[in-house]
Amino acid sequence: MSEIEIRRAVPQDADRLSEVHIRTWQLAYAGLIPQAVLDRLDIVARAARWRTTLENPKAQGRTWVALEDGDLIGFSSSGPARGDDPPWPLELWALYVHPRRHGSGAGKLLADAAIGELPAFLWVLDGNARAIRFYEKIGFAFDGATKDERHGGVVLHERRMVRGI
Repeated sequence: MSEIEIRRAVPQDADRLSEVHIRTWQLAYAGLIPQAVLDRLDIVARAARWRTTLENPKAQGRTWVALEDGDLIGFSSSGPARGDDPPWPLELWALYVHPRRHGSGAGKLLADAAIGELPAFLWVLDGNARAIRFYEKIGFAFDGATKDERHGGVVLHERRMVRGI
C-alpha cells in the first residue's frame, strides 16, 4: 500500500488538479447533473482558473493536495464562510478524491488538512450519496438549509451539512 502525502497546493499543480477536479465531477455526478453539462467541462480552462487562484498570494482560503506515489489524486479547499447567515466562520469549500482512489484514506487526510477538528460547514449536491456518507462519517450532519446554484446552465440543488459543538 502506498503512502499518501498531503501538502499545500502550488501553481505547478494546476494542470493535474484541474484534471482530477473535472474527472471526479464527471464520474461522481453522473446521473445527478445532466451529462451534457459534464461533457462540456473544460480541463484547460479549469487549469487556468486554478493557476490564477494558486498564484495569488492574497487569495482567501487554503487548498491542499493528496499525492500518492507522486500522482495528485485529490484536493480540498477551505476558508471563510461564504453566503448569508453561515452557521460557523469556517467552510469546507471543496473535497474531491479521484474515484479510483475512493477508500484510500485520502479524503479523511484532506479534510483534516483543510479544517482539522474545527467546527465547520459545507454544501453537498443533493443526491450525492457517497459524499454524504463520507461527510457523516467525519462528523457532519444536515441542518435543514438548502440552496440552488446555477452551473453550466442548470440549477443544482445543494444541502448544508454542519459539524461542531
